[in-house]
Amino acid sequence: MAETHKKIIFKYYSTYLEEIVSETMWAEIIDLEKGYFKLDNIPFFGPLIATDDIFRAEYDENEKYFIHRETIENSGNSIVQVLVLQEGFDKEIIREKLKAVNCISETLNDTFFAVEIVKNTDYSIIKSLLNEYESNSIIEFAEPCLSEKHRTDLLKN
Repeated sequence: MAETHKKIIFKYYSTYLEEIVSETMWAEIIDLEKGYFKLDNIPFFGPLIATDDIFRAEYDENEKYFIHRETIENSGNSIVQVLVLQEGFDKEIIREKLKAVNCISETLNDTFFAVEIVKNTDYSIIKSLLNEYESNSIIEFAEPCLSEKHRTDLLKN
């Protein structure tokens, strides 16, 4: 069976953890010789990259992995990070509401998850849902990777 994916290392400064971190994510091979890949993971803390973005990575002899170098083409997808502040609050309630509007998410632990907002989803709907929970001090959220399309959604409303 031909290899279709590679694990890629992304190194960046995480404001959430306040240190340089490495995050390993799966990416689809576009052109191995040129080092072109398409992200096939939802980043937890990641750099300015979203699912389906095309990027360039170089093989690192020391790490024995490909390392992300630059993003070449944005998919129009966005990534939002959600931190649950209210003790005992079931994050699945929010995850289910997001899933109902076509936003899948991946959890890191009981209080932190990352959400993928695909290009054709109206971000203003997602933002108002998250704002509602944030205004009640249930969550805090960040928009580390908001696409041009989703920024435009917010301006329209």
